[in-house]
Amino acid sequence: MKIYTKFGDGGQTYLASGKKVAKTDRRVDLYGTCDELNSTIGLALSLGKDLTIEKPFLQYLQGIQSFLFEIGSELAGYVPKDAKDGTVVNAEDVLSIENEIDRLMEFLPEIKFFILPGGSEMASALHMARTVCRRLERDLLVYVENGGEIHKDLRIYLNRLSDYLFTAARFVNFSIGQEETIWQSRTKSN
Repeated sequence: MKIYTKFGDGGQTYLASGKKVAKTDRRVDLYGTCDELNSTIGLALSLGKDLTIEKPFLQYLQGIQSFLFEIGSELAGYVPKDAKDGTVVNAEDVLSIENEIDRLMEFLPEIKFFILPGGSEMASALHMARTVCRRLERDLLVYVENGGEIHKDLRIYLNRLSDYLFTAARFVNFSIGQEETIWQSRTKSN
């Protein structure tokens, strides 16, 4: 099977539902951003392959990647017949990510200041994934405000996912002994 179809050369593509749309269609943009988010998490995992980080954390992050593939398919117009309420995301998925955030927070020192994104390469990539996730969330809301339909649970999950990615970046830095950089205002005296 060839990887190229030449169909997209004219600026058209098919959604997973079979509907023909322009490549500038909002749905294409949404699942493209979801793919970007997934790829950024993949980059983070690649950058962390030689770090000493607990296996359950890495497995959870890989599980998110797999789930994002399903979410991307949903954004592209495909929802499995057994998906509850027309979405692959459910309340248990949101609860799972909240529980994982809480678990990771048990290891982390409390932060009383804003921190700058960065630290290790893996943490930096997770911060990038967080910002892509926030963009996807904003784009979903614009899509909904303009009459598109996206299930509420999917929107909630992405909101929690960005919180998780922030926590995950901090967890990586903490796990390898990398200090976080506290934001220093240029306009406020210290």
